[in-house]
Amino acid sequence: MRRLCLFAAVAGIAVSALAAASPAQASFHLIRWQDSGFCQIWDQSIPTVPYPGNYTVVIDSEVPTFGDALVLKDGLLRNGTCAF
Repeated sequence: MRRLCLFAAVAGIAVSALAAASPAQASFHLIRWQDSGFCQIWDQSIPTVPYPGNYTVVIDSEVPTFGDALVLKDGLLRNGTCAF
């Protein structure tokens, strides 16, 4: 029993080390909901599309980091493209 617990602990540590070593490959788009004007940062690594489908993509190019997407969203808020 003790060996099984030790094996489980070592396997858990190995899996978490592998997960931490591989960087996340996320890219983001800015979308704007047509009915409210609300702009949202959408993670492209999510395998689904936003629901409902009444949105437009404001920034077509993929933004590499969430921080960069926040900076772009702030600019859109300031120039009036996004409502809030």
